[in-house]
Amino acid sequence: MIITLTPDIEQALTVEAPKRGRTPEQLALDSLRDRFLFPNTDLSLPSEQTSLADFLRGHIGVLHSSEHVPGGARLSENSDRKFASGLSAQRQKKRS
Repeated sequence: MIITLTPDIEQALTVEAPKRGRTPEQLALDSLRDRFLFPNTDLSLPSEQTSLADFLRGHIGVLHSSEHVPGGARLSENSDRKFASGLSAQRQKKRS
């Protein structure tokens, strides 16, 4: 198969490929593989009854805020007060 690229796509591949340590051809093939082959994806339903977590295994994960914020961000603590404070700040900003 021969695919003719438009000049804008050819330029984008030529600029981006060296940044990723690839040739433009390799980058184009990688992009097509990622888009159409979906490696490691099995969308078929299992024959036995399993949980949604089992079905989504490999596609979901957990972010630990302590990897980015010393001691963790503790985003779920006092969320009601944080939300109310945010609303109050928005109202004050609109009134000013």
